[in-house]
Amino acid sequence: MITCFRRCALSVLALAAAVSPLAAAAQDKPAPISESEVRTHIAILASDDFEGRAPGTSGETKTLDYLAKTWASYGLVSGTNDAATPWFQPVPLVERKPYAHRFSAMRGSRTIRIDSDAVILASKDTQGQARGEPLFVGYGVAADGTLNADVAGRIVIMLSAEPKFEGAAKLPSRREREKLLAEAGAAAVLLTAPDGMSWGAVRSALGSGSMRRASDDAAPPISGLLRADALKALLRPAGLSPAAAMRQAGEPGFAPVSLPVTLDLAATTSVRAFDSHNVIAKLPGARPGSGAILLLGHWDHFGICRSEEAEDRICNGAVDNASGMAVLLTIAERLARSAEMGAPLDRDVYFMGTTAEERGLLGAYHFADNPNVPLDQILVALNVDTVAIAPKGAPVAIVGRGETGLDEIVDSIAIAAGRTVETGTEANAFIRRQDGWALAAKGVKSIMAGGSFADMALLQAFLTTVYHQPEDELTDATPLGGAADDANLHVDLVRHFADEAKYTPAATGD
Repeated sequence: MITCFRRCALSVLALAAAVSPLAAAAQDKPAPISESEVRTHIAILASDDFEGRAPGTSGETKTLDYLAKTWASYGLVSGTNDAATPWFQPVPLVERKPYAHRFSAMRGSRTIRIDSDAVILASKDTQGQARGEPLFVGYGVAADGTLNADVAGRIVIMLSAEPKFEGAAKLPSRREREKLLAEAGAAAVLLTAPDGMSWGAVRSALGSGSMRRASDDAAPPISGLLRADALKALLRPAGLSPAAAMRQAGEPGFAPVSLPVTLDLAATTSVRAFDSHNVIAKLPGARPGSGAILLLGHWDHFGICRSEEAEDRICNGAVDNASGMAVLLTIAERLARSAEMGAPLDRDVYFMGTTAEERGLLGAYHFADNPNVPLDQILVALNVDTVAIAPKGAPVAIVGRGETGLDEIVDSIAIAAGRTVETGTEANAFIRRQDGWALAAKGVKSIMAGGSFADMALLQAFLTTVYHQPEDELTDATPLGGAADDANLHVDLVRHFADEAKYTPAATGD
């Protein structure tokens, strides 16, 4: 696939002239981005022809081709800053698809009845197995971030929620904690189902396969997820309820608990190593060396996610995140048109579509570890994800409020655009669940600003229904007013941050 991408990349600029709308651009100031413009791109990216945009499939090839050619048609250039890999940054991945598993739980000679659909297991290699008494480790780490138990050879049950210890610094993410357990020799790691996601969405996601970066492929022999009722059945013999277990796990001095149960686990899994890709474009600034602004969003989704018997097999991901990529495309067009009309930005502006966000922010983490532009030159990163939820005129919330020193700037620009501002921090629950976290963890000022995260009830209605399901499709009822608003907000944000006179980090104390 990479050979094709390199060859195709050479033709991007040659084809751009044939599809460029800039040649006919009006000489007046560009009009605001409209809902119809956003809809046009979503309709293409979320069409069945793109087969759900799964990494490592023909859907990836079509998606990257569309994004790169569209950006090139607007006058952008490759943003990889690498002649050997123009437009596309390879991201080596390892995918595992579970095919079959065995799970049994005994207390003495008595079987603990657990629904077979309430457990999902996969092995690191083609086959794996583990047997023994499980150890409930809570969040898996102490307040200092180190493992809270000797897990060598043990079956470990861990809470997937982010650890919260009063007064503690930021602690390892779920993926990082799982890696720590694997490196410490755990025979199996069973996680609780993620908060806010339906079990159907979880099963659908894992049925499409789990992924890791090849450079970070530390996994236990057996990995798994437990539905709430399965966790309850395993905790009961120790006299614990899920609520009590979570409460105790967050208390200082929590000691892991051996559960008086014998688990017998086995899994058969397909393992595939392959290269996926981030796609990166650049709108060159008028003052090279003055820093850069990065806009990013993930292009991937879950591909063909249902069995052949299903009427609708494709998880199209219209809202998550064809909508975000559509917004990035419209922003690039507006900024490029302004530059062509004699109003270039001072700083370089990069646009990146990341791969495998749905599998753990993998493309974003790969970029953060292997940046095509030095991270200390990225003054601000703006992530755009799941924007087709809020109606027109929705308040602006910030995922990352209070973390970057950028709040006052974003709020003032939103208010100047006629938007109200949600000043609460409820949206910060999503900080580690979006691509910007991979950059924030490296010290880059990264936020996600917009309307979708201003109304938690509206967002949860999406997350608990069509999220990660084939029903996440573009329809006449899909709300695009908020998406267009957010696109225009980001045009204003970029114009501010890319202007040396308006935004100088040292002068503002950032």
